[in-house]
Amino acid sequence: MKKCRITVMRTVRHADLMEEYENPMENACGMREGMTFISEGARMPDGMCESAWESMKQFVLALACGGEDIYDGWMKNRRSAMISCNDGFRPVSFYIEALEK
Repeated sequence: MKKCRITVMRTVRHADLMEEYENPMENACGMREGMTFISEGARMPDGMCESAWESMKQFVLALACGGEDIYDGWMKNRRSAMISCNDGFRPVSFYIEALEK
């Protein structure tokens, strides 16, 4: 099984939605652009947001098992995926890539 690198590419904050719908929260998201994580054995890396992991784990598993072209030609790197977590207030985009053994 291949290791996968997961890189935080972009973080977004929808302040208007947060103000209207969300209760005040401290430390709601610890992901910062440029952070990288290595998944070994398709397991959640230490420090990864559990909610974000739920959004990406099937992609990590597919790539770790040698899957390619998950998006049917959309990705330049056939052994990668771009996903976002499911937080509607502060979505985070992650680039996942399979590493050579």
